[in-house]
Amino acid sequence: MRPVVAELRKRFDVAVSEAGHLDLHRRALIGVAAVAAESGHVGEVLDACERLVAGRPELELLSARRRLLGPEDD
Repeated sequence: MRPVVAELRKRFDVAVSEAGHLDLHRRALIGVAAVAAESGHVGEVLDACERLVAGRPELELLSARRRLLGPEDD
């Protein structure tokens, strides 16, 4: 997963981490975070990140979820 995480960081300038399933063989949870003034731009960046992961032939994207946080969220 390290090459995928590194490519996401370099190509899209986002925060990326292996965030879960570290104890499971051949499974990983990758977290991607982006900040922008416009939520539409964040959506475009996250769409591109998802396409990059889904387009890797050695990986199978099982699911993708999003959560948008605003200034009133803690």
